[in-house]
Amino acid sequence: MRIYFAPMEGITTYTYRNLHWKYFGGADAYFTPFLSPGPGQGMSVKELRDILPENNQDTPVIPQLLTNRAEDFLSAAGRLADYGYREINFNLGCPSGTVTAKKKGSGFLGEPEALDRFFDRVFSDPLIVREGLLASVKTRIGLESPAEWPRLLEIYNRYPLKELIIHPRVRKDFYKNHPDWDAFRLALSESKNPLVYNGDLFSEEAYFRFREEFPKVDTVMLGRGLIQDPALAKRLSEIEKSGKWGSKEEPSQGSGHQESGYQESGRPADRMFGRLRAFHDELLLSYREQMSGDRNVLFKMKEIWSYLLLSFPEKKKAGKRLMKAVRMEDYLAAVNEILDGSDG
Repeated sequence: MRIYFAPMEGITTYTYRNLHWKYFGGADAYFTPFLSPGPGQGMSVKELRDILPENNQDTPVIPQLLTNRAEDFLSAAGRLADYGYREINFNLGCPSGTVTAKKKGSGFLGEPEALDRFFDRVFSDPLIVREGLLASVKTRIGLESPAEWPRLLEIYNRYPLKELIIHPRVRKDFYKNHPDWDAFRLALSESKNPLVYNGDLFSEEAYFRFREEFPKVDTVMLGRGLIQDPALAKRLSEIEKSGKWGSKEEPSQGSGHQESGYQESGRPADRMFGRLRAFHDELLLSYREQMSGDRNVLFKMKEIWSYLLLSFPEKKKAGKRLMKAVRMEDYLAAVNEILDGSDG
């Protein structure tokens, strides 16, 4: 099983990716938050900083592009290829209103004929045909209704995608409702391209349910679940290697959860608290070096904690103090209470 780390705008930039790779690992690739090239302007300085080779030296990274213009895609892809990237991912999943109003992200799914022309131009370009740059797609199953999915799947089947990453929700779902496994099952039977599943794999239990339903799928993408539980990918990889993912038996000492620092309950064991603390402290230090003012740093850290606190349901009081903190010393006091392993 291969595990990808999904892009999350504002969170999974190179600083976060590199430190996650350093302290937890387990991901076979990290997809960047979308880069949005415009006509004649290319990518912004901030976007370029996120994909520069010197900022991603050891971490396995795949850049993601958001556009509805083939020429802009190809221009940005060519620049990324010059930096050494051999695969580019195309975003057809973002449900944000500011994105879809421009018919980008999942908004582009509502224009199937234009989408088909886009792919025809991209996959006939020498960058793809002769130079061998790979292109994958991350998609939802429609704009308004799953009834759009067969038509979209037919379009995808016309082109040699490196992978088709499917988040089986429509745009109007955003992240509500349950992923449509019937739509994913249709893709498994009809797709001519390799498939990756993405959607609500927040825990080992959710992952195991998916594996039992779709045992032949060999690649999944985790997003919010990995922010909530940074060791999840590593733990799942180790369980896969042990061959015990379908077993009801308790893991033996030195395997599964315990090997990766977790107890059967899913709560971090003592040494995982230490790893999480080291990850947090280096991340905080990096942001304080990169950003001006503790207010901006706290905003960034609270965004991460809005997911991470879900792993600490017994720390509600300390979590509330953390999210309300306006001074760094108050924030750190709350972090200490959460990560020292004591009850809050």
